[in-house]
Order: sequence, then C-alpha cells, then structure tokens
Amino acid sequence: MSRSPLPHRRSPIRCRSFELRRQQLLVTRDVRKTVPDLTNLTTNDVLELLGVPSARARADVVVDRGKGAIPDETVAVRIAVAFAVILRKLGIAVPVGSVTTLAEALCVVGIDSRSSVYWAGRSVLLRRPEDQDLYDRAFNAFWFAVVASSETETVAQNVTLELDDDDDSDDDPEENGEDDGPEGETISVRFSAAETLRNKDFAEYTAEEFLEARAAMSSLRFVGSPRRSRRRQPVRGTRRTSSPDVRRTVRNALRTDGVAIKRSFTEASTKPRRIVLLVDVSGSMESYARALVRFCQAAVVGRGRVEAFALGTRLTRITRELSSRDPDEALRKAARRVVDWSGGTRLGEGVRTFNDQWGVRGMARGAIVVVLSDGWDRGSPELLGAQMERLHRVAHRVVWVNPLKAAPGYAPLARGMAAALPHVDTFIEGHSLASLESLAKVLTDA
Repeated sequence: MSRSPLPHRRSPIRCRSFELRRQQLLVTRDVRKTVPDLTNLTTNDVLELLGVPSARARADVVVDRGKGAIPDETVAVRIAVAFAVILRKLGIAVPVGSVTTLAEALCVVGIDSRSSVYWAGRSVLLRRPEDQDLYDRAFNAFWFAVVASSETETVAQNVTLELDDDDDSDDDPEENGEDDGPEGETISVRFSAAETLRNKDFAEYTAEEFLEARAAMSSLRFVGSPRRSRRRQPVRGTRRTSSPDVRRTVRNALRTDGVAIKRSFTEASTKPRRIVLLVDVSGSMESYARALVRFCQAAVVGRGRVEAFALGTRLTRITRELSSRDPDEALRKAARRVVDWSGGTRLGEGVRTFNDQWGVRGMARGAIVVVLSDGWDRGSPELLGAQMERLHRVAHRVVWVNPLKAAPGYAPLARGMAAALPHVDTFIEGHSLASLESLAKVLTDA
C-alpha cells in the first residue's frame, strides 16, 4: 500500500521573512512612486511618507521601559525601511536583506530600550568600522531628533615645535622655569643620527661619524650563497638526490638478526660559498678606503669563509691582519702591512697576481669575488680585461662595487672600468652604509 506524500510545510521563520520582505518592497515602491528622487528629501519628509511616528513619539516609546513596546510586523518594516533610507542618504550601503533582518530584530527585542535598538541596528546594518560615526548621527536624528551641527567652531590653538636630537640631555625647561610661552600643545621632532649616517656618503664622514658607523658595520652579516659540498649527510626517507647508505643500513640490520628492515640514505650537504674581497686602497680611493677596509674587517670577523686583499701598485693579503676583534687594531695592522696605501693603481697586475698565486689554484673556484674600486687604473686596460675574464671563468660570481656609481650622471668611462665591466656579473654602488647593506643581500642571494 503506497503512502501519500506528506504535504510540504513551510518553515514559519521563512514565511515570516518572506512576508516582511514583501511588505518592505511594497513600502519602498510606494515611496519611489510618490517621490522618485530620495536624495533631496529631509528626514521628516521620509518619515512622513512612510507613516512613521514623529521623533518625539519614537523617543517616548524608546525611553519608556514600562510600556514594553513590541511593534507589529507592519510598523517594524516601516521603521526599518525609514531608518535604512536615512543611512543610505549618509552614504552607508544597506542591502535589502539587512533591512529585513532589522525588522525581525525589532519584533523580538522591541523598541522600549535604547541600547537594544541601537545594537540591533548596528550589528545588522553596519559592514565597515569607519561608518560607525555616521550610524550614530543617523540613530540620534532618527530616534531622538538630535541633529549634529556640521559647522564646528574653530578654536585657535598654540602649538610649540621642539627640535630634539639623540643627545642624552636632562634639561627640562619646565623644571628650570624657562617655559614662559603661551599654553598649548608641544610637538617634539626628533631625528636619528644613525638613519642620517646610513645614507650619507663616506667621503663626507667626520672622525666622530666613523666611530658611530662602527656599530652599524659590525651588525652586517656576510654569508655566501650555499653550494653543494662533497660531504654527505643522512636524510629521512628517499629523495631524488639521495643515495643508499650501506654502512648505516648494515649497522641497523645487526639489531634485527641481519634483516635490513630499515634502510638509510644520504645526500650531499651544503655550505656557504667563499667570499673574496679585493679592496682598492690607492690615492683615488683615499676618501673611501678607510670605510671599505672597515667593511672588510667586519666581514672577516663574522666567522664566515672570507678572504681580504688590498689592491694598489701591488697585491697584499690582509686576512690575518683584519681578523682582530678590535677594529682600530685591525686597521693599524692592515696599514702597516700595506706599504702602498694611498699610492698608485695597477689593477691589472694585481688581479693577475691574485689569479696566479691564489685564485686559479683554488681560492676563487666557486667563490664570490667582490672588487671594491673606482676603476681608475694606471696600467694597461687590456691586461685588466684579460685577467678579469680569466677570473670570471673560475669564480661563481664577480661583483664590482664602485663608490662613484652613486654620483648623478655617472658613466663607466674610465678605461679600467670599461675594460672590466663586460666580465662583471653585478655592478653596484658602495658609497654609504645603505649600499653596503645591499651588497650583503647580493652576496647572500648570489
């Protein structure tokens, strides 16, 4: 025996929402038929068209808690639509579904409590936090006929501007009785000496500024990009680059009566690439040599694989001298070691010496070579070009740091710079702390 299908019962909540939406659309349609343009209507005009009681009557209902006013559905819809029209006139986007939800909320919480009506409308109608002030204005105007004046009185206020630096001075003008000026707000403007030095050219540094920049250089970390090593390390599971570890597999099999239940694998480990620094200490680089050698000292003591050389009329290895933790002592040792400091420049012969004695033999193979020079060379530019090409073939990356590159309108017109530039991978400036920070990033990403 077949059963007759049960009649479809509509949810009472859905029926109520549908009826409220229908009433809302009818009210909105009647208003639009009467007055097509709602933008020029005042609040009282909209309320009169929708048949909503006056603001004083609404305020009496809201304030009086003893009446327990619960509006019927028609009145709730008219109130919700009228309030939504006010909000839309102020520029708040109120969808139709939110108005229907507000009408349902008013039927539940009633309109006898200001807090309930306020939070019911705010939680339903607002979507953006920046519309809260407009909602408060509309709520006061709609329910209590309180309209905020758009014209605010401008009050003249005395503002005192103070310039303050990083000096640790304890002089307080109020304590010393020196503050005799007019009362008002005091704005203190501070500047950071460290930020100023960060973008200042090394050639313009004073002796005190070099001391202040010492801490900033010490905080730089110079680590070469990783490369694959010949050493292997154990890994878990199998990977495309892994290979079986027979020794560890057999050792584990001894614990299970010779059955290799657990297999072990290894893969090549990684280590940072060596960094080789060739710093020009000739006369043309005198204004930058001290800062760049200090930069090399910070790189050498950073416990990385860093080698440092001084370029002048000859090549001098200064890695051991710069390994001292005391920057001043390291610079003194380097100055005693380099006999051609602030002398001539023979970049081609210096690079050739480096290739013959250290570079091609292994120091520059797979390393990141950084040349810190302005490119001025008294030797043969053809020799420099040939030796830079030779260096570029064995090095992983060649970086040239030129302090003059930051000058407006700079062009690599020097013969040495023009000859070496085709064999350089990265050409950057090196005149300030900010440029050295960029260099550290280049070395890490090389």
